[in-house]
Amino acid sequence: MAQAPALPHGFELPLLPRLPKIGSVDQVAIEERAATLAKRSIKRESKLFALELAVRMTDLTTLEGSDTPGKVAALASKAIRPDPVDPTIPSVAAVCVYPNLVPHALERVKDTGVKVASVATAFPSGQSPTDIKVEDARRAAELGAHEIDMVIDRGAFLSGNYAKVYDEVRQVKEAIGGAHLKVILETGELGTYDNVRRASLLAIAGGADFVKTSTGKINPAATLPVTLVMLEAVRDVFEETGKRIGVKPAGGIRRAKQAVQYLVVVNETLGPEWLTPDLFRFGASSLLNDLLLQIRKEKTGRYQSPDYFTLD
Repeated sequence: MAQAPALPHGFELPLLPRLPKIGSVDQVAIEERAATLAKRSIKRESKLFALELAVRMTDLTTLEGSDTPGKVAALASKAIRPDPVDPTIPSVAAVCVYPNLVPHALERVKDTGVKVASVATAFPSGQSPTDIKVEDARRAAELGAHEIDMVIDRGAFLSGNYAKVYDEVRQVKEAIGGAHLKVILETGELGTYDNVRRASLLAIAGGADFVKTSTGKINPAATLPVTLVMLEAVRDVFEETGKRIGVKPAGGIRRAKQAVQYLVVVNETLGPEWLTPDLFRFGASSLLNDLLLQIRKEKTGRYQSPDYFTLD
């Protein structure tokens, strides 16, 4: 395995030789802790706050070959005003689109505080030459995207070519300038919790501002145990370096109850400092409607028909 140069964020030793020794994840322990935390309830008076916080943490996403400027405009409008009849509902964190639709999204969210994210680097496979991936990310940033969601080369990672994975993250981070970098691990293809932890640390060392579970294109996507492994990696980096890294579970989170479970796990693992859209996001467009239903239930005491809200 190639020797890497000393890495950023205060790592005292080069990361690549450390990766095999970083510590195995106890599968039984991690799954039991995730299950235990998922059973915790929150006080009724805190539920509305948690639901609205989850709305503010949501990234609304459309990543289909049939996407059009009109579809993006409609999605952006919902991102800004999730419930048309309740202006107290906060906007979501971001709208995520393909690079060519970034200008259309930017036009709709201008001056609203909603960010525009763009996928890049041969999303979702990551199977393109490095120079093409870097140029893809650079171009998305030049089009105005506030955030870039890149995918790691899982083939390189699973082959043990950690140097290539690290170097691609580093090059993309340099190419996108001031845009925030979310690094998608595609945890459903990594196979083990050990690999999830290694990939998280590798992405962080390369310059990730966020580590993200999934593209949403394969199953399994986000799970509580996998997200807990990533949160613990982020916690360890913070304790060693003082650097705060965000986490984004994406895919498979459809119910408000699930979102609250994730928030409990974040709070118990990293503390309330991470309970902000700057450090935690949900990549789950279908989640928003259930959050809106539950918020309406908390405010009125009755459930609204699901047909009341648009499907995305």
